Amino acid sequence: MSRRRTLGPKKKKIALLVSAATVAGGGAFVMASTSNAAPTPKTASESTACLGLATALGNNQKFIADQRANPDAQSEARIANREAVIAEIQRKQEASGCEVGESAQDSQTAQPSQPAQGGGQQAGGGQQAGGGQQAGGGQPSQPAQSAPADDADDAAGGAAAGQQVCNGSTVTLSGEGGAPAASSNQFPAGTKLKVTNLDNDKSTTVEVTSVSGSCVLLNNAAFEQVREPGKFLIRRAVIEKVG
Repeated sequence: MSRRRTLGPKKKKIALLVSAATVAGGGAFVMASTSNAAPTPKTASESTACLGLATALGNNQKFIADQRANPDAQSEARIANREAVIAEIQRKQEASGCEVGESAQDSQTAQPSQPAQGGGQQAGGGQQAGGGQQAGGGQPSQPAQSAPADDADDAAGGAAAGQQVCNGSTVTLSGEGGAPAASSNQFPAGTKLKVTNLDNDKSTTVEVTSVSGSCVLLNNAAFEQVREPGKFLIRRAVIEKVG
């Protein structure tokens, strides 16, 4: 007859302690793995900061696309500069816990109405007067169609100093460094714009120094003067042409 070996009371107690330690260790490992898992990046719809960065990225991407579609002697240099800006924005997205590479275009829902403010020659009296001078009024309709594309004439030339412009536009940053400045797709270099953040009543007056894909983009230094902490988008902004 074979003899069955049995554990004594002390050995049973040791075995139970070892088993408990193993289970506890496994649970601690699972908890540690869960706690160390990277959080899901936020999207533009979930965070104002992420929306601002996505908008800045989209505006710079649009600028590059426009430069490639209509190149000139300086396009390559501008594109290289904007690609560096995009890389910086993507670093900000990662640091802010946003989805890296998410892009959004700036919403300017009120832009089409601006030429009517800039001068009644277009939407109001322009067509009536033109219709009286031109037989049939067929030609006056062409300036109205081309007006949105001729940004310098309609936005910059039509707006007098002190006039509010870019109605309905949000304001974000271009990601560019240097002294406070702005870029725009509607105002030529040298134009001075005053941007006021209605959420904190801070304002800055800057000069347009380059072209962008938005009505107004502030560079990093200018945006810091009017931003709210932790936000990369100004939803309620007043923009005035002051010079």
